[in-house]
Parts: sequence; structure tokens; C-alpha cells
Amino acid sequence: MAATSAAFAAALSSLSIRSSLPSLNPSSSLSLNPKLRTLQTLSFSPSKPLAASKSVPRASPRDDINTSFFDNVNPYEDIPFNPPAPPEGYVPPPAFDELPPETEDEIAAAYEEIYGPAYSGESKLGNDIYVMDAKIKKTSGLLGRKKREKPNDGFEERVIEVRRVTKVVKGGKKLSFRAIVVVGDKKGHVGIGVGKAKEVVDAIAKSAVDARRHIVTVPMTKYSTFPHRADGDYGAAKVMLRPASPGTGVIAGGAVRVVLEMAGVENALGKQLGSGNALNNARATAVAVQKMRQFREVALERGIPMEELWK
Repeated sequence: MAATSAAFAAALSSLSIRSSLPSLNPSSSLSLNPKLRTLQTLSFSPSKPLAASKSVPRASPRDDINTSFFDNVNPYEDIPFNPPAPPEGYVPPPAFDELPPETEDEIAAAYEEIYGPAYSGESKLGNDIYVMDAKIKKTSGLLGRKKREKPNDGFEERVIEVRRVTKVVKGGKKLSFRAIVVVGDKKGHVGIGVGKAKEVVDAIAKSAVDARRHIVTVPMTKYSTFPHRADGDYGAAKVMLRPASPGTGVIAGGAVRVVLEMAGVENALGKQLGSGNALNNARATAVAVQKMRQFREVALERGIPMEELWK
């Protein structure tokens, strides 16, 4: 082991590192002595002068550029600026602050011309995000309860009655709600519907849909009253309807009044005879209204002028 170390030290002492730089003398070398562990100084003998000492040649002037104009120009002299005269009929453009104010459409068109079309709210899926957000807010009611969204078809809704009903089953009683709703446009069209559900909101929604399926037309004169008297019954409920003079108003109570007001009747007399059930009285009112006819219909059916009906 000692002989191997001595041989390695002898080989390392004879090692010389020659410089590969082109500006150094190839005879300069680096010798390492393992015993003294000292670095001998390098002897640099540059064989060529450095590149910095060389003089940079000036570029020769080009013959294709005419610089005779600058021979007689004094750089310290003030040269007057004489712009050419404007052409005949030239109108200078107005100043920026003198222009008329731009509209929002013009500003939007200018921005779209520079930055591209603006975002219109239509997503790639085809849903308007603002409308969808509004629908989400409408459907969520207080305390996270579902809020019903009414259709926009011109009909108004009014709830006559909401009752809690039960159904006896094998395991006990099953509770639900029954709602009676009257819809009308106050232009001679009215409907009565009934619906049952476990929740009040669902029951009202079902009854409103059922009322729109049973729309009847109420004949009225120019004074917003009935053309003639009529009576109607449904089950044990009986309703009496009479026309009234202008300014009388709707003199009726209960479900009869609600049906007449939603139909648009302003002057009428009504009375409930018999049962006080709200649903039966409302349907009896609809039956009495369907018995009424306009004077022109009766005259056309008889084949006589309308003026001869009162002779």
C-alpha cells in the first residue's frame, strides 16, 4: 500500500498542465509538488499583442449618398419653417374639445372595433347568465323554501280558500292541503280551479293550472255589467246574479264576489242561496254566467234586427 502511494505521488509530481489559451506561451506550465503542497508561479509570455491595442479602421464613405446639402448648412443657425399652403377648399378639422358629445352606442362601437365584440351575456351553452341568475333568486324563497314563479300570460290569480284535508289510510291519517284559486284577466275571462298537495305552494300552483284549463267567458255590456239576470246552481249551492246600473259596484260576498271581480264586472248584484261551500258557490257562479247571452247573439239566432228585441 505504501509503495502504491509513493508511485502515485511520483506520477503526480511529474504532471504538468499546459495552458490552452492562444495568447499564452505554450512553454508556460503548472507543476504541483505533493510534499510542499505549494503552487509554483506561472510564467506568462504573451506572444501576440492584445486585441484592445489594435486600431479600429474607420468606415469609408459611401458614394451613393449625396451629402452636399449639409456642406453649406450652419447647425447653429435658426432655419425658418415655411409649410406649404393648404389646398383650395380645405376645411381644418375641429378641435377635440369642440366635437359634439358621443352617444353610448358610438362609444360601444368604437370599443368593439378596437377590442372586438363585447360580451352580451350569452354563454356557450345558450343560457343568458343574468336571466338564469334572476330565476335562481326568484325560485329560492325565505329560509330556503321553494318560491313559485307565476306565468306571465295576462291572468291574475286570487286564492279563495286553503284547507287542510286528511285521508285515512292503513297506517293512520295522511295530511295534505287543498287550495281553490280563481284566475282572470278582468276582460271577460275567468276560471276556477282546485288542487291538492302536501305543501301549500304546490297546492296553489296545481289549482292555478287547473283554473287555466277551465276558462269561461263572461258576457258584459258597455257599462261592465250583465246583459240580463241569471241563476245557477252547483250541488247544494245556488247563486243569483242581477245586472246593476253604473256606479253600483259589485254587491256580493264570498266566492261570488271574487269570481265577478276577476272577470272584470264592475256593476252587478249577487247572492248566495243554499250551501256556503266556497268551491260550489264559485262553480255555481260560473254556471250562471254561462247561461247569459249577448243581445246580438239572440237577434242573430232569431234572425231579426237587434232593435226588434224590445218590441
